[in-house]
Amino acid sequence: MNKNANNVLAVISGPSGVGKGTVIKRMFALDPSLCESVSCTTRPPREGEENGREYFFVGRGRFEEMIERGELLEYSAHFGNYYGTPKAFVEEKLKTCDVILEIEVDGALQVKAAHPSALLIMIVPPDMDELARRLRSRGTESEEKVAGRLARAGYELSKRSEYDYCVVNDSVDRAAAEILQIIADRKEVS
Repeated sequence: MNKNANNVLAVISGPSGVGKGTVIKRMFALDPSLCESVSCTTRPPREGEENGREYFFVGRGRFEEMIERGELLEYSAHFGNYYGTPKAFVEEKLKTCDVILEIEVDGALQVKAAHPSALLIMIVPPDMDELARRLRSRGTESEEKVAGRLARAGYELSKRSEYDYCVVNDSVDRAAAEILQIIADRKEVS
């Protein structure tokens, strides 16, 4: 993958409930020049979703062609659908801006293998009790699902040593500013 103008591909991961989406939204508010990567999926669009905005919606056959042709930085299957990051989209965006890619840890490690200069940043909770509190405060899932998410969080957090940076989300503003500084620092040494 060609990297132009010292732009950075920042891959952001973290367990469910850690506040990744909120931190990333704050980053975009602080630095509107950032670009967010758009993933491909084989699942049908939900009401209000637009092709190319939330996802690139493609058929299963097309997605499998993309896998075979090496057109994805990473991909995975969940609940009978494929999800993946299109390499050409990221390459094009990197020509003009820093790209933020929010994906789970296994995908992040695939990206790092395909694009070694990618910057891996894991957003972590202050502690597991706080993560459990955040998950329960959503009020959207059963205790069984919360327990499953906490178990998955343990797995994800076990991969933190494979990341370039870990940022504690104890304050959305502070975490967003820290990640933006990490990206700025990477650009200076590139």
